[in-house]
Amino acid sequence: MEVCYQLPVLPLDRPVPKHVLSRRGAISFSSSSSLFGAPDPRQLSQRRGAISYDSSDQTALYIRMLDVRVRSQVGFEPERRSSHPYLCIDFRTLHTRLGCGSASAASGPERRVHRLLSFQRYLHSSRLLRGVPQQIPLHILDEDYTGQARCMLEKVGNWNFDIFRFDRLTNGNSLITLTFHLLNQYGLVELFQLDMVKLWRFLVMVQEDYHSDNPYHNAVHAADVTQAMYCYLREPMLAKSLTSYDILLGLLAAATHDLGHPGVNQPFLIKTDHYLATLYRNTSVLENHHWKSAVGLLRETGLFSHLPAEDSLNMERELGSLILATDISRQNEYLSRFRMHLDQDNLCLSNASHRHFILQMALKCADICNPCRPWEQSKQWSEKVTEEFFQQGDIEKKHKLEVSPLCDREMNTVGNIQIGFMTYVAEPLFAEWARFSDTRLSQTMLGHMGLNKASWGGLQQEQTPVSEEAEASIASAGDAAAARRDANTATVAGGTSSKEIPQGSRES
Repeated sequence: MEVCYQLPVLPLDRPVPKHVLSRRGAISFSSSSSLFGAPDPRQLSQRRGAISYDSSDQTALYIRMLDVRVRSQVGFEPERRSSHPYLCIDFRTLHTRLGCGSASAASGPERRVHRLLSFQRYLHSSRLLRGVPQQIPLHILDEDYTGQARCMLEKVGNWNFDIFRFDRLTNGNSLITLTFHLLNQYGLVELFQLDMVKLWRFLVMVQEDYHSDNPYHNAVHAADVTQAMYCYLREPMLAKSLTSYDILLGLLAAATHDLGHPGVNQPFLIKTDHYLATLYRNTSVLENHHWKSAVGLLRETGLFSHLPAEDSLNMERELGSLILATDISRQNEYLSRFRMHLDQDNLCLSNASHRHFILQMALKCADICNPCRPWEQSKQWSEKVTEEFFQQGDIEKKHKLEVSPLCDREMNTVGNIQIGFMTYVAEPLFAEWARFSDTRLSQTMLGHMGLNKASWGGLQQEQTPVSEEAEASIASAGDAAAARRDANTATVAGGTSSKEIPQGSRES
């Protein structure tokens, strides 16, 4: 007999049960245990986790709660809570707590926790996906939008692909829909004998683990990077050399490369003594977190459980190698190595290690390709990433911390941040990529970046003269008014008729 439980969706403005805040542990139960009874203290662990279940229990309930995942898999160290007083709250709600008070919070729309992936939804997905052939219909879409989304997927290899529009057409499920489509298009689902239900469940969990409250590092960014990665994989130099294994690894790395991003950077985590900084010893903190989160979901869903254990572990390690390459602090290290290979002309893509290095460079390019997109898309991404910087700066100001570079909204603008990023980070990387793959796409990206940089420069110049002219006109107007007041005062003192005084008043 199958038992389904309907779980309530908890709004964020309601208090969290004390046992959740105090323990944040993983509660395990078997089919014989009581779901609603008090948990046995012996079953509580010190890991951040969720309520999990015995794998042999077919009617067990999987509950994902407060963006906390199971960490019971082998190879994961316990994630310790930070003792720092500034970080005792969930990053997903951190930005929303910067308001002026309860009045503004009450006036805004009620914020709700992301819909839970319950056992009922799992059964629903199972019924929809079991026995369905390769071209799975986009059943998560409203019928009115399904056709438009499918039309967009037919042009998914176009560099002008509008991920924002695609996300709207898929009702916010762009990452799930796009990644599944690409895996299916390459025939990887059949080739690697991936279970449809496990794959879909994995993608749903990946999308849910991106924090939608982040202006930039969210699931839409992951979908955008995945689409860019697909464009690079289709380039002639890569398409004729990469294996199916390489392609699977590249797409999964793109989809999970920022998984669980808290919306703040590594220096913020280090200076606030966050538990992630301690766990990963202040080295590639965010990238290690993204990698381990991705591996955790792979193991939790058992997506590769049918593969030999050695193959599965190798895939996890290589996935980590790709994600760790996106650490922007190691940009010069990878760029110097890439330039050296190109100068010596010794890249051999029949060599597995060289192919893996090119996948690393492709993912790095995809991760920061926003300046290379058409202006309308690039401008939106620029505004989003800058707003995320500024939100971090607001948090630092609120807690009397030193404001990180580029995070002070009073000292920086979108334009100057983007011009600096293009000049010192994006242009050198994409120039070398164009040396490696001198194709129409590479030239298109460089062309867009040049135009976008000029556009930001033009906007900067427009804003500066306007403000200077406004200040000059205000100053001249003030001087003129003062001169008129002085003249009127002298005239009155000299016995001038009152006829001139109203005239001076009208002018001033």
